[in-house]
Amino acid sequence: MIKVVFDTNIFISAALKKNSTPDKALTYAIDTMQLLISDATYNELEEKLLAAKFDKYVHIQTRKTLLNTLRTVSEKIIIKKTISACRDSKDNKFLEVAVNGHADFIVTGDKDLLVLHPFEFIEILTPADFLKRQNLF
Repeated sequence: MIKVVFDTNIFISAALKKNSTPDKALTYAIDTMQLLISDATYNELEEKLLAAKFDKYVHIQTRKTLLNTLRTVSEKIIIKKTISACRDSKDNKFLEVAVNGHADFIVTGDKDLLVLHPFEFIEILTPADFLKRQNLF
């Protein structure tokens, strides 16, 4: 099965705007691939997604449902090999999930990650490029 890591901002973008490119990429991945997360990536997403600043855009229960879905459908990866290759050290956790989980893709809009494409044979793509790669865009 194809394995994929999504960065925090793609999850947030998908939650904030249904039928957006990030939402389509995430929905496709949930339906056809194995999502990978770690404690660090999940905790960051939970903290950011449940922030009060999003209350006026998306109901809190919708955001909690997304988190529950993510926890249910994702494979939790234990990080055994740490990585410090990204110029923004906060983004190394996504590389760690991808490498430790043997991911095929990282989906991100973060230039600090995109410049590393490919990283240890893992494709690092924007949501639009990810969809194009799947012949969906």
